[in-house]
This record gives sequence, C-alpha cells and structure tokens, in this order.
Amino acid sequence: MKIDTAEFRVRQGEIVDLTCRPTTSAPLCRSDKHYAARLQKHVEHLSAFQQLLYAANRQAVLLIFQAMDAAGKDGAIQHVMSGVNPQGCQVFSFKHPSEAELQHDFLWRTTRDLPERGRIGIFNRSYYEEVLIVRVHRDILRSEGLPDGPDGVSGGDADIWQGRYRSIVELERHLHANGTRIIKFFLHLSKEEQRKRFIERIDDPQKNWKFSTADIQERKFWPGYMTAYGQCLGATSTSDSPWYVVPADDKNNSRLIVSQIVLETLEAMGLAYPKASAARLIELKAIRAELAA
Repeated sequence: MKIDTAEFRVRQGEIVDLTCRPTTSAPLCRSDKHYAARLQKHVEHLSAFQQLLYAANRQAVLLIFQAMDAAGKDGAIQHVMSGVNPQGCQVFSFKHPSEAELQHDFLWRTTRDLPERGRIGIFNRSYYEEVLIVRVHRDILRSEGLPDGPDGVSGGDADIWQGRYRSIVELERHLHANGTRIIKFFLHLSKEEQRKRFIERIDDPQKNWKFSTADIQERKFWPGYMTAYGQCLGATSTSDSPWYVVPADDKNNSRLIVSQIVLETLEAMGLAYPKASAARLIELKAIRAELAA
C-alpha cells in the first residue's frame, strides 16, 4: 500500500483536535516479512541520502519526536535510523531541566545540540516540552524564574503559551533560512494501547526498567496533554517546518510512515555530491599520475 504522507501533515494554521485524529491506520504490509523488507528498503535509501548530506556539507536535518509515554519514539528512531552512519547522526534526549538549565531561557538547552551542516540531528523530546508538560504541570513554569510581564509568570495563560509558540516558530524560521530542514513527529497513541504496553513492560522482566510509577500518574492528565498537544501542533506547524501526526498504535505502520516522510524531505532537498573545480581536477590528475608511476 502506498503511503500518502500528506494525510498525516498538519496544515499551517489548522485547528487540531486529536480526538478526531486516528491512532491506527490501514495495514501497510501483508506480513512481518513484507514489513521488514519494506523498512530495509527505506533504510538503504535513507543511508544513501545521508551520505550525500554529509558530503555536500551545506544543509542539516533536524528530526523532532514528541509523544505520550510508550508511543514508540525510541523504537522508531532505532529502526528508521539503523542504517545511518553514526558519524553523521546525533540523538539527544531531553528530560527535566537541570538547575543550571533553569537559569536560562527555555530554548537554550536544546539549541546547544542543534545539528551541524551535513548531519542529521534527532531530538527525542525537545523544546516543545516547554509548551506541553510545563503547561500541564504549572509548578515547573514557576521554577523557571521567569520575570513579570505579559509572557512571564504574571501574564495570562494564553499570553504565556502564545509567546512561546512565537519564539519557537521564529527559531525554526531562522534555522530553515540557514539550511536546517526540520521535520516534527507526534506519535499519536491511544490511551488503551498505552495501557496494554505498560502491562507488557510490567510482565516482561527485560522491560521492567522502562516502567516508572510516574507513568501511571501522568495518565491522569491525559485530557490536559491532548489539549496542549493539539494547540501546540496547530500553532507551530508551518510549510517549512511541518508537524506530522503519525498513528502509533501499530509500531510497524508508524515506523514506515516516519521513514517515508524523512525520505521525501531528503529527496526534496536536491542533495548532490560537491563538484570538483577545474584546478582541483588538475591536482587530482597529477596526484593519480604520481601514484600510478
């Protein structure tokens, strides 16, 4: 089955109601064997594009993954990027900010880890946490030591988040203008599927380490998170740095959708190996003659 990536893209200015967005999609493969072959083909193409990106050294790619717990962010990154040269790819995970990080603006800690030209950067959670978990748990906002003002702790609720949306959109516009292509994925998991995956983690000794009692506490805030995500996606998805809402109840489907979106983005970047100048060609010809003598 052909993957229509436009189906998952959030249009700029769209009002996003995640309760109306599916967490499942029609099967993209006939069997596990078919899935493995199809994903491998995607991985091979992605590896070839990554080599072009690295050789050209003119642009960068930033992949952002956001989701509720157990939605499959780690697995998607691991499987989709399995064929990429580690020299040209970096993965960063962002947890609760440290004391030092709280002394800076909310974009500071992630901008330090933006990808260099020629590389793919992956954010497993990102600066978007500042309009998601911080919105649901306002005590985190108070710990950030914000100044008084319309966009600070004394401002209205809408002012704070709209101000942060503006900052994020402006940052991404700046990055795009300077050669970084940004693709943002929200892996859309149902609450029921999350429940099943939590039980699996508890029942499997090799997955016990993945489970925390805090995960159960966060389930109580599900409606708040869905509201925060919906408003965030609609406010920050742009034509240059789009969000994709990827159904995540089926891990195989979600990985194929993610890899297809990344491939289409890389293909549209017009990547090519750098051409040697006339002087460089003469130099190479001389060196070859010396080596062949």
